[in-house]
Amino acid sequence: MGLFDRLRGDGDPRVAFIGVDGVPYSLLSENEELFPNFAAIADDGTAEEISSIVPPESSACWPSLTTGMNPGETGVYGFQDREVGTYDTYVPMGREVQADRVWDRVQENGRKATVMNVPVTFPPQRNVQRMVSGFLSPSLEKAAYPDDVRDYLETLDYRIDVNPKLGHQEDKAEFIEDAHATVDAQYEAFQHYIEEDDWDLFFGVFMTTDRVNHFLFKDYERDGEYRDDFIEFYKKIDDYIGRLRDSLPEDVTLIVASDHGFTSLDYEVHFNEWLREEGWLSFRTDDPEELNDIADDTTAYSFIPGRFYINLEGREPRGSVPEAEYDAVRDELKADLEALEGPDGNPVVERVVEKEEAFRGDHDDIAPDLVAIPNNGFDLKSGFKGDAEIFDTGPRNGMHSFDDTSLYIDHPDATIDNADLFDITPTILDLMDVEYSRSDFDGASLV
Repeated sequence: MGLFDRLRGDGDPRVAFIGVDGVPYSLLSENEELFPNFAAIADDGTAEEISSIVPPESSACWPSLTTGMNPGETGVYGFQDREVGTYDTYVPMGREVQADRVWDRVQENGRKATVMNVPVTFPPQRNVQRMVSGFLSPSLEKAAYPDDVRDYLETLDYRIDVNPKLGHQEDKAEFIEDAHATVDAQYEAFQHYIEEDDWDLFFGVFMTTDRVNHFLFKDYERDGEYRDDFIEFYKKIDDYIGRLRDSLPEDVTLIVASDHGFTSLDYEVHFNEWLREEGWLSFRTDDPEELNDIADDTTAYSFIPGRFYINLEGREPRGSVPEAEYDAVRDELKADLEALEGPDGNPVVERVVEKEEAFRGDHDDIAPDLVAIPNNGFDLKSGFKGDAEIFDTGPRNGMHSFDDTSLYIDHPDATIDNADLFDITPTILDLMDVEYSRSDFDGASLV
């Protein structure tokens, strides 16, 4: 590495983190001839599959990756969370993340952080050097701080996200073109600010990889129509990673990581319809559309992805399950989930995690009682329409997985052994010589 001759005068080590949302380690490690830049990082440093979190959903994963803490501490469990003591729901944004981000700790240490396109960071923080919020941001104008960042990105036709609706079309050509245009502009922005060389932590995320996986991953795994397009897109990602790596000064350690893995998708499973048919859930109206429509005799309900809540007395407004029966009811639901089979005869659920196993912290009062981790091929949906088929198919052919998450560290002393997302933030801080208490995190440094 090393395009620049100068090193920063303060001598403090620095880190550049590049996120590749949803990229499975097996894709990269089993195709080293196609992705030589990822292979070079593995050869010079270390690389391995790591675990994601429960649940393996981007809105929950990125807050955990960037804080080193589980959702019980971050307060974010998925794309939709519920208010304590009500059936009201909301979409978690950056301000709902209740734990310190890695860049907060860097800034508090007197260092500078540039943060670009990280999901669940809107609105942009004003206490960092510069930030462009990622997924869920309403517009570039509102997502970029300070104004000169917005002005520059507008010259690139910068996109926060690909247009996922294009992926719903049978012909994927327009979607693929949009994915390339999105990642091209993001690469140009990342390269520009890396070459500014005025930061201590650069933290940027390519989320377009996740979008491409959702609509083309089965084509890759099962030799479908768009397999070559999928490979060409990833060869571009590999090339961009190589270029960014070559641009980094010698005092910078590069980390590349995903937030979860990916697998082919065969069936969407609409769990609130399953709960209704099995007698766990009933609605107050014939055409329910939201959580507030559940009836008083409901025993359990579901949120994506695979989050299940017991309708508990004293916790839910119309709770029907006495606290004394909670454990027995939850055990019964867990057993039913573990026994569920899909139309192909395969088990839908790989395992069911109880809340005490996955969540702990000051914000675990909104934690799901159970989280189902699906077997490959199944996407766990919820919804409250009450008229859906339990098993269905949609425009997506790829889905998140808990395992097969990627981690590459361009450092000879790093060791990746039974690691997970929680280990990344303490690793970054260790590499930057930023002090912290080991008890601050659910993970530990890998160097």
